[in-house]
Amino acid sequence: MHLDEQTVIWFGCLVVAVILHEISHGVAALSFGDRTAKEAGRLTLNPIPHIDPFGSIVLPALGAITGLPVLAWAKPVPVNPARMRHPRRDLVFVSLAGPATNLTLMLAAAVGAKVAYENATPVLFYDQLPLAIRILFSFAVVNLLLGLFNLLPIPPLDGSALLERILPATWLPQWYKFRPYGFLVLFLLVFSTGVISEFLDPFINQLFDFVFR
Repeated sequence: MHLDEQTVIWFGCLVVAVILHEISHGVAALSFGDRTAKEAGRLTLNPIPHIDPFGSIVLPALGAITGLPVLAWAKPVPVNPARMRHPRRDLVFVSLAGPATNLTLMLAAAVGAKVAYENATPVLFYDQLPLAIRILFSFAVVNLLLGLFNLLPIPPLDGSALLERILPATWLPQWYKFRPYGFLVLFLLVFSTGVISEFLDPFINQLFDFVFR
């Protein structure tokens, strides 16, 4: 099975982005008084404690190789809302820390890629660009996708925490019944419909225009 250079770049960027996403949850929880992630040794840049063999390696690698939509995740950082000062409110910020981190990394990588591209020798094709520009742009795309995808209000994605926070209390029992099936809904949306692509593609196009035009 052949792995070209761009596939390796996508895969590497995805693993880094997913791990930083998870670390940010733990850092945010710590700032609200929950030391669970710190005590579990999860506030580290060492990738090994964060890697989920299936979600961090097998599934994204299959997607990158076959061209199918890519789903990826790291081991969830342990969070204990009971140790937070204001659990229901603080948990929303902890959940949103992941997408916020990805979107911040996207902006930094996109600006870096744009500056580098403006100072590079003009080329006709993307694969003729210097390696550094392709890595920066790929990292920007991966973080954009990861940040926006996780904002969808479907469990277990981070956006569901915000939806749960604003739901009327009378709706919560039905919401709790739905939560275990959220992952199934995600798989159906990603692999059986084009809804997710239709949502994400305009953002990718805007990112491409920002960097290269």
